[in-house]
Amino acid sequence: YQYLSRYKQKQNLDQFTFLPGTIKGTEKECLACLMEFCERRDPSWTELSNFTHFLNFQLRNCEKSVFCSSVVGQEFHGF
Repeated sequence: YQYLSRYKQKQNLDQFTFLPGTIKGTEKECLACLMEFCERRDPSWTELSNFTHFLNFQLRNCEKSVFCSSVVGQEFHGF
């Protein structure tokens, strides 16, 4: 949710890394955002769960990737 809400607000995600304990927003806002980005009309809980698990997996890999590090980002903005 933290990434999606910032993406929706057109914030720069290159410098953002999620830190546990820094959660912003309410449960209602989170659910609305997830439903919007899930792109399913009236998604089930299973579909939302699968979407969030897949998204979290991808974001963790991105955060750990050397290609998404600040060093590479300085040379290749937006990479």
